[in-house]
Amino acid sequence: MKNINVDDLKAGMKFDQPVYIDGENILVPAEIRINEKDIARLRKWEIESVQTAGSLIDEEEERKTKEKTIKDLKESQSYKELLQIYLAAVKQINILFATLRQGRRVTTKELNKVAELLYQTVKRAPTEMTGITIRADKNRQGIAVSSVNCAILAMVTGMNLKLDDAKLHSLVLGALLHDVGMLKMPDAILNKSGDLHESELKTIYTHTVHSYNIITKELGYPEEIGLIALQHHERWDGKGYPHKISGDQIYILARVVSLVDSFEAMVRDKPYRDSMIGYSAMRQILNDNSRRFDSSIVKVFLKSMGIYPLGSVVILNDGSIGSVVRTHASVPLRPVIRILMDSDGNRFDNNDGETIDLLETKTLFIVRAINPQELGKRRENR
Repeated sequence: MKNINVDDLKAGMKFDQPVYIDGENILVPAEIRINEKDIARLRKWEIESVQTAGSLIDEEEERKTKEKTIKDLKESQSYKELLQIYLAAVKQINILFATLRQGRRVTTKELNKVAELLYQTVKRAPTEMTGITIRADKNRQGIAVSSVNCAILAMVTGMNLKLDDAKLHSLVLGALLHDVGMLKMPDAILNKSGDLHESELKTIYTHTVHSYNIITKELGYPEEIGLIALQHHERWDGKGYPHKISGDQIYILARVVSLVDSFEAMVRDKPYRDSMIGYSAMRQILNDNSRRFDSSIVKVFLKSMGIYPLGSVVILNDGSIGSVVRTHASVPLRPVIRILMDSDGNRFDNNDGETIDLLETKTLFIVRAINPQELGKRRENR
């Protein structure tokens, strides 16, 4: 870390890494401005210098970056256009899965086409596509919806893991097909509203092996894609299934799909339990403590999604409601919000609401995350 003389500090300065007193106690976190009181306090304590591993953030450059971010948000592909791509992928996967369930042949060409569509779309609009997995109509149930959601979330996580293009393509395909073995499960078990009996659970546990066989034998995909499906219910602590392997024995792409599959299941409605909103799901994953998931992938997933995942709907302290459109990895509790309904009850349905960076707007903060359905109810009550 480098020393900075207190006499050289000016109110309004901020650094891209925390600023410390005596190299241990934080004066200000990363990206938070130093104010006059901070400087006065240092002088009162007769502290001559502070330390940081970061660099001073250039105000003009930051302003340009912020303006570009807001411009990009406004000029990015419209939510409706991306939603149509998402729905088209769900529809096509649903058709292909129905064909497989009927025992008829499906060509890899058809599956590859959907995978490539998602790959290209997520690559150019990761934030928007992640949001769609959370905000899209949760009444659509079925393996196809889960498969497409997992493919999107896995792709975004894989991008942040810096996986190469070949691995990303395999990851998207593996995520799309990870639960294809569920097509062989009895409807009575899949649609059961209560707890499953032990014999029913044992039947469900076989779906990973069925998925592996369909992927590698019926469809002829490479072993690495089959392993994603086979191992996505293995646990980091070795208590998963089907083979109870642990840690690095689990293929890394299967570890990614294991995490995103769990998150997706928490936020999507199921017949047997209410959905969890993104914030609650993320909290549960963060409390895992390396039991189910690889902690290094959890960290990357948090960076990808934020504590308030992209697309999460939140209520602010002034009563306005917004959607999370960007996160700050260093300050995950203060993301960038696009207003959906302001404090006066005015609605913004075409992505034309104000964009607010909570890291900069200190007077506003998130009170709680809400279920997107609650937004509709609040609008009706206005």
